[in-house]
Amino acid sequence: MKTINDFEFKGKRALIRVDFNVPLNADFEITDDTRIKAATPTIKKILEDGGAVVLMSHLGRPKEGPEEKFSLKHLVPHLSEVFGTEVKFGTDCIGEQAYELSAGLKGGEVLLLENLRFYKEETAGDKDFAEKLAKHGDIYINDAFGTAHRAHASTSIIAQFFQEKGCGFVMQAELDNAKKVLESGEKPLTAIMGGAKISDKILIIEQLLERVDNLIIGGGMAYTFFKAMGGSIGSSLVEEDKLELANTLIKKAKELGVNLELPIDSVIADAFSNDANTKVAMNNAIEDGWMGLDIGPQAAEVFSKTVKESKTILWNGPMGVFEMENFANGTKAVAEAIVEATKGGAFSLIGGGDSAAAVNTLGYGEDVSYVSTGGGALLEYMEGKTLPGVAALED
Repeated sequence: MKTINDFEFKGKRALIRVDFNVPLNADFEITDDTRIKAATPTIKKILEDGGAVVLMSHLGRPKEGPEEKFSLKHLVPHLSEVFGTEVKFGTDCIGEQAYELSAGLKGGEVLLLENLRFYKEETAGDKDFAEKLAKHGDIYINDAFGTAHRAHASTSIIAQFFQEKGCGFVMQAELDNAKKVLESGEKPLTAIMGGAKISDKILIIEQLLERVDNLIIGGGMAYTFFKAMGGSIGSSLVEEDKLELANTLIKKAKELGVNLELPIDSVIADAFSNDANTKVAMNNAIEDGWMGLDIGPQAAEVFSKTVKESKTILWNGPMGVFEMENFANGTKAVAEAIVEATKGGAFSLIGGGDSAAAVNTLGYGEDVSYVSTGGGALLEYMEGKTLPGVAALED
């Protein structure tokens, strides 16, 4: 696959698929510009090389065509500030006004097109729509790794209309870092899986069992394992239809010699609320009417010790309901252990979604090796699936 370093951009228009699906508040102000910051080096390199940039992205999930709250025009002032140049705006992503703007771009200029998902053809992977989008550029660059697992018009179908196509710095870094864990990670390799459901993580757990030395399971999914082993979990989250699977995964880990660590104890509550009554209980003996909402102090200590002894770490999913202050300690303890291991020379990949949010909220984003912006795309890549947005660049 060609990368951004393989092209001569001077005098050309680069059509870049970015992931500017950023959160906005009620006043349409950006509350987290992580994704914009991530794509900025790709955009600046092209501008510095004398190229013009046409940006296309989605924002949110508009149902029926254009909606004010999903318009990318709200991003223009911030983008102009970040890129250090006035960003022009196309009130549509196709059509005459948009084509006039992109055709008139000079080297060093930037145009942002309106939300791609104002057209149903985008998510449908419509070929005609992709061809219309392709008119905006001479070179196609995909830097939206977070959407690479979708066969959408702008992420996979469009590439066939370009002789010159490749990936930007974000896409390249995401793939390189994922490969580092999967293919060349130094031992001991530890994967930390959290979140609510085993069903969301089955495939990646099965893939990782073949590669890791330690597999740490936290979050809501842990209680399905404890119930499968005959424990009492009170009213904790459980997937009744996954009990057999949990036992199969425990058995497989044993057969492969993988150290599977489940949380010994939990912080339990009598309601799903930050104001609930809480106490600590062993995870196989949670009373009726109580639910586990975070790993307990013993679990945090055991997990932290394993993490600190690791040389390669992958973390995907929080250890508890970290959005509630009283149930954030487990996630914080694991994050701190990852930071300490990284400072000691370990390689740490934080796998998007809630894990990335947790690390950034705690202020540790700069203290780990790499924070993925990929979420679902990273998981699917690690599950061994072909990502349409990546495959399209390899043709």
